[in-house]
Amino acid sequence: MDKTSPSESFARRATPADDAAHLLLVDDDRRIRALMSRYLGAQGYRVTTAQDAAEARKHIASFSFDLLILDVMMPGENGFDLAVSLRKESQVPIIMLTARSEAEDRVRGFEAGADDYLSKPFEPKELSLRIASILRRTSAQPQPETSFVQMVRFGDFIFDVDRAELRQGEEILKLTDRERYMLKLLAQTPGEPVSREALAGDVASGNERTIDVQMNRLRRKIERDPADPAFLQTARGAGYRLVVDR
Repeated sequence: MDKTSPSESFARRATPADDAAHLLLVDDDRRIRALMSRYLGAQGYRVTTAQDAAEARKHIASFSFDLLILDVMMPGENGFDLAVSLRKESQVPIIMLTARSEAEDRVRGFEAGADDYLSKPFEPKELSLRIASILRRTSAQPQPETSFVQMVRFGDFIFDVDRAELRQGEEILKLTDRERYMLKLLAQTPGEPVSREALAGDVASGNERTIDVQMNRLRRKIERDPADPAFLQTARGAGYRLVVDR
């Protein structure tokens, strides 16, 4: 069994600030954990590592993380199942790592609730860029009050564009970072089509199929009949549009 000390979870080349983003890296490969912990620590992140899902759950119960990096192929509970389980209670951004590059695996990762997907082997700098991209969206400042659309209503829902917050009556619905990003883009130009490319943003793995998967996941949270959507409609050849109440 891997007896790596928890001290490997913090970078040795730099001392991250107390308010630096806190990352949880879950991978059964000790070498990858050590390498990425040092590299990301040197980039200014606080990094905690876990060798499997069970250890990850212990850390999640004790700490608040800004982003999770989950390996897909782990002994015991795999990364897909861990992501699905976490998504029931948390919307923390997730990047999935895998040695398998098939499109079906990428789709499965996004269906599980991942915000991004990176195939092994990868350059540490690429992972760092993906992390920075997601954290920028997560911590993005609200739009100025001069924004021409601040709130939209559709059916039983109200979406606050400035806060990227979706309500159904008094209940705030849980959305992933990617779902908030997509819904915000659609709500800024209600009724107008938004391309899949725009909805993918700067996520490198955001091809058309994965955007469709993420849109279907968002529909399941909003639509009474996701197969016949009333609000998140497909704009043939153009992308998607959000139909709002007038």
